[in-house]
Amino acid sequence: METLELVRLNLLSPMVLAFALGIVATLVHSDLKIPEALYTALSIYLLLAIGLKGGAELSITPLAAFWKPALVTLGLGVVTPLLAYAVLRRLGRFDVADAAAIAAHYGSVSAVTFIACLTFLQAVGIPYEGFMPTLVAILEVPAIVIALLIARQRLGGAETLGEAIREVFSGKSILLLVGGLVIGFFSGKQGLEQVAPLFVEPFKGVLVLFLLEMGMVAAKRLRDLRKAGGFLVAFGLLMPVLQGALGVCLGSWAGLSLGGATVLGTMAASASYIAAPAAVRIALPQANPSYYLTAALGITFPFNLTLGIPLYFALSRLFHGG
Repeated sequence: METLELVRLNLLSPMVLAFALGIVATLVHSDLKIPEALYTALSIYLLLAIGLKGGAELSITPLAAFWKPALVTLGLGVVTPLLAYAVLRRLGRFDVADAAAIAAHYGSVSAVTFIACLTFLQAVGIPYEGFMPTLVAILEVPAIVIALLIARQRLGGAETLGEAIREVFSGKSILLLVGGLVIGFFSGKQGLEQVAPLFVEPFKGVLVLFLLEMGMVAAKRLRDLRKAGGFLVAFGLLMPVLQGALGVCLGSWAGLSLGGATVLGTMAASASYIAAPAAVRIALPQANPSYYLTAALGITFPFNLTLGIPLYFALSRLFHGG
């Protein structure tokens, strides 16, 4: 009953309800629309804010407490795309380009899902390690590179790999997140306090606006479910659970707290829809966007936002003896 209560609290949180409102607005053909410039500003704010807070916490974190979770996260960035690719090729019978493209998304991480997990843990009063945003940066890139290397080996196209990797590192998600981490690390807690009125206190309100827009975007991808097929729908629901359980297990083994293991599990379960699509668009133009965008944004993102996060928290409690 306690787990069901957590699910209820998550479903009735302002962030999830704003996401649902965005879906409803699209389904009823409302003229509600977030201006593109505002959407860009909101995404910049969220990425920079989590980087600043993570960097400030990292500045006071001993290396002994950080290296093991960091190593485990790097391992997840290698294992998860290989696992996703094998499932898509052997069970789903996807061709090399589509399987590698989807694997790149499911091996990488969704920053918004990560933020939603932190908000959930704060709402239920569960602490987590402050350096978790650093693990987002570690997990973001390797999976995309691994998936593109698989495609390069099978299909060729060496000239596109370097360009795709440059796109990942120069894209706004990595640049803002890593940049925020560096700024927060060198300015420390005192520096974060100076900008707290802008980057800490309004954070949840900005997240509500962003998820309103994400609900409208996700609803548009739902129309592609017929094209995606039954297997991809099942993949988008079951693969996050498998990868989330793996992330929780490894995070617990690496010494992360109940909250920290929940966050790492959520990160492993999430699917990128910012950095990965940009890289895949360059390196694998032959891959079908209806597959990887619909799976990541239309299936996995809503699942994680509503039911997945409480599920990974419940798994983390099991691993921590609760």
